[in-house]
Amino acid sequence: MKKNTRIQSENTQRVLAAALDVFSAHGLRGSTVDQIADSAGMSKANILYYFRRKQDMYVAVLQQTIEDWLTPLEALDPNGDPQEELWRYTKAKLQMSRNAPAASKLFANEIISGAPMIGDYLQNELRELVDHKCVIIQQWIDDGLLAPINPLHLLFFIWSTTQHYADFTPQIEALFDGDTNTLYKDAEASLEQLLIKGLTV
Repeated sequence: MKKNTRIQSENTQRVLAAALDVFSAHGLRGSTVDQIADSAGMSKANILYYFRRKQDMYVAVLQQTIEDWLTPLEALDPNGDPQEELWRYTKAKLQMSRNAPAASKLFANEIISGAPMIGDYLQNELRELVDHKCVIIQQWIDDGLLAPINPLHLLFFIWSTTQHYADFTPQIEALFDGDTNTLYKDAEASLEQLLIKGLTV
């Protein structure tokens, strides 16, 4: 397969960034290629050069979001300190919620809809990686390095608590009296206390 040029790679990312903005605002059904083209500052024909259909852009945006989320999970080191490794991963996920809330909301909407576009990915690639990381966590528990806990539900806990800050912004803004920096500083401190104390043997 011929490798993309630098300009092609840059334009692809430009299209995906615009597609994320449009899809997160209007959903798959409510979005059009024309809207994405306008957001990207490109012609519709140019957009369709990189992605044949609107659905292809939607799936690409979701896959890029998942890949960004999974990179720190993949880096979980079985030879590292378990609490440090899990806290590093949790902090990374929280930072992603802060830096890319639109991606998190788009992913949440896809899951709420039954994951029609990425169901196969979740059941195969994601399942394989999560199963592997759960084995690592269980080994830490068996070695007496972590308090007994279901590894899969531990990951669910990390995902739900970190992504909450992106997916439920209106609720947080209604209840939290403070700026964004204070919000995430407090969130990080609270999550660290819950996670580290909860996993301490």
